[in-house]
Amino acid sequence: MKVGVSLKIDVTKLDKSRFFKGNNGAVYADLTGFIDLDQEDQYGNHGFLTQSIKKEERDAGLKLPILGNSKVFYKDQSQQAPMQQAPQTPPTAIDTFDDSLPF
Repeated sequence: MKVGVSLKIDVTKLDKSRFFKGNNGAVYADLTGFIDLDQEDQYGNHGFLTQSIKKEERDAGLKLPILGNSKVFYKDQSQQAPMQQAPQTPPTAIDTFDDSLPF
């Protein structure tokens, strides 16, 4: 299924100490999005975004602020039909056996 998602974040809430430089010299921020396609809030949002945290931080109970919202604006409703399997015929017993064959 294809989904189109619009993201809006408050960049003033980004923890700049978590930024990192890539090999190309660009500065990056890791973000994590939580999206529920089946529910939306009163504003039509389907989830939210936070800065990513490490497993150790998550285990210690660290929670970073919500940076913004995500809104699903497109869902590909077409579903592929399940592949049809070839009909399977059970093996049939040979009722007539010709003993006159030379092999």
